[in-house]
Amino acid sequence: MKFDKKRYSNNTLIKLYEALLWPRLIEEKMLILLRQGKISKWFSGMGQEAISVGATLALEKDEYILPMHRNLGVFTSRNMPFDRLFAQFQGKPHGFTKGRDRSFHFGSKEHHIVGMISHLGPQLALADGIALANKIGKEKKATLVFSGEGGASEGDFHEALNVAAVWELPVIFLVENNGYGLSTPTSEQFKCKDFTSKGPAYGMEAIQVNGNNVLEVYDTIKKIAQKIRKKPAPVLIEAVTFRMRGHEEASGIKYVPKDLLEAWYKKDPIENYEKYLLRTKVIDQSAIQTLKENIGLEIEKGLKKAFSAPAIEADTKKEIQDMYAPFDALPIKPSGNQLSEKRLVDAVSDGLSLSMEKFPKLIFMGQDIAEYGGVFKISEGFVNKFGKERVRNTPICESAIIGAGLGLAIKGYKAVVEMQFADFVSSGFNQVVNNLAKIHYRWGQNADVVIRMPTGAGVAAGPFHSQSNEAWFFNTPGLKIVYPSNPKDAKGLLSAAIEDPNPVLFFEHKKLYRSITEEIPDEYYTIEIGKAKLVSEGNDLSIITYGMGVHWAKEVMAAYPEVSADILDLSTLLPWDKEAVRQTVQKTSKVLILHEDTLTGGIGGEIAAWIGEHCFHYLDAPIMREGSLDTAVPFAPVLEKNFLPLERFQSKIKELIEY
Repeated sequence: MKFDKKRYSNNTLIKLYEALLWPRLIEEKMLILLRQGKISKWFSGMGQEAISVGATLALEKDEYILPMHRNLGVFTSRNMPFDRLFAQFQGKPHGFTKGRDRSFHFGSKEHHIVGMISHLGPQLALADGIALANKIGKEKKATLVFSGEGGASEGDFHEALNVAAVWELPVIFLVENNGYGLSTPTSEQFKCKDFTSKGPAYGMEAIQVNGNNVLEVYDTIKKIAQKIRKKPAPVLIEAVTFRMRGHEEASGIKYVPKDLLEAWYKKDPIENYEKYLLRTKVIDQSAIQTLKENIGLEIEKGLKKAFSAPAIEADTKKEIQDMYAPFDALPIKPSGNQLSEKRLVDAVSDGLSLSMEKFPKLIFMGQDIAEYGGVFKISEGFVNKFGKERVRNTPICESAIIGAGLGLAIKGYKAVVEMQFADFVSSGFNQVVNNLAKIHYRWGQNADVVIRMPTGAGVAAGPFHSQSNEAWFFNTPGLKIVYPSNPKDAKGLLSAAIEDPNPVLFFEHKKLYRSITEEIPDEYYTIEIGKAKLVSEGNDLSIITYGMGVHWAKEVMAAYPEVSADILDLSTLLPWDKEAVRQTVQKTSKVLILHEDTLTGGIGGEIAAWIGEHCFHYLDAPIMREGSLDTAVPFAPVLEKNFLPLERFQSKIKELIEY
């Protein structure tokens, strides 16, 4: 292995060597602890330390890095306290995730590190968002994100690189090609010769480096970072290395040919670099021994502190509370009394526009939302008012854009992402339920992202543009789900959702966009998320519903003037207003739950179960439910009408009245 000192001082060379020793010596200790049963799992980075160390030291300390399983050197090179790092591995309360996640599945704002989740590709999009914030803020910073060669087969890899190229983001995509994705060799992972051939296809520079040569990694990334700080553009780097141990220790490496292992043992990044330093008299054996001894002492000190820390204790209240970032959600009243007649589509547009005025660091992203104004014209005229930096057309890549929204949040921005249709969020599902929803619970980072979801049937749009998919997310703690039924609530709740630092899915019924109008305040205001309201009041029965269901309920009850009903509009589905439900059930003793979503697995089932458990003694009739058929949404109007629950709802109401 050839090392080129270039312009670097001996002090820099020694600093790199010491930085390589930290992860290697820690890992040797961890493997012992693993065998002793003192830690539960370990993903070895032995033989790959030069990549983590070289890359981290090449960047400024306040530039974000998004590492993966085998990047212990990133954490040690950012000088993380050992006791907290070791506590993290043991699931102790003062670890970075308070025992809620393991190994390197965490981040630290202080150290400008964003940890991975087990799904290997999503963090690439987060890097895009962080880099976008740097570019918009003219901060002249680089962002670096790791991927393995196996994870680079995921769609997230393509989406993130494509977005970075289109938006000319200052981000370095560093692929560690270590030969195997668990047990699958690269020959079965991809057909191209190497990753550098991918770069030009995306319109970005691509470079291959010897991932076992710390000087080459350090020098390459340092030069690239300097370049993209001045002229933002993404760069793809392939670091060729080898995984010397199993995917994780329990996996073993029996599938690796012996001669291949022996060849790579000779390329050990630390042994070879150490020999180079000794040969060039940059360091002597005595200094090496002193370094190793001092590092060993620091490791033991950190371990002692971590082991002596109290074991974790479960606190149910704290666990539930930490799913969400704290937020004082007091409603904001309009500053004046001026009212205007607005359709629901106008109210949503107005709420978004006023929010963008209030929050200069709010970025709005989506397909065709800029000059075109979005398919429903929500953002028509926004580009002229706010500019293309803040009103951003995106490629067709839901996962990358939701992830970029989270990256923006990490940098203190707010993001609103428009799904062209709610149905299309399935392409970004992982980012929503595993990244946005869990990040605050895991390591205290809020996800200040609102995803707007044009939803619902009734416009003959067929199976892929008509679904009511709010229940997909209903059992995912960490999310909030809002679904207004009228223009006033739409404006106030959207503004509240944007104010809220937590991830909010904001459903907007497409058929209601231009079919209902209402006088609403012209000024900025918010309505509290999590509160239901009575649309009409009565004593004979309760209809609990939301969205289009509110209008169906009003229509049907108009046919029964002799019957008075509470129509409770939930407005927020997560968290839903249990107290309002309890009060209406107690008042009328008869309940029908209505929603447009399919009946099986719909939100109504959970509400019915809760009423059965907590309000059974108030009931004078069985809890009834009505929803759409358990089929896909059909296209032909006659089939769609049959699919929707309105006619069946009428029959159920009659049955409940007569019970």
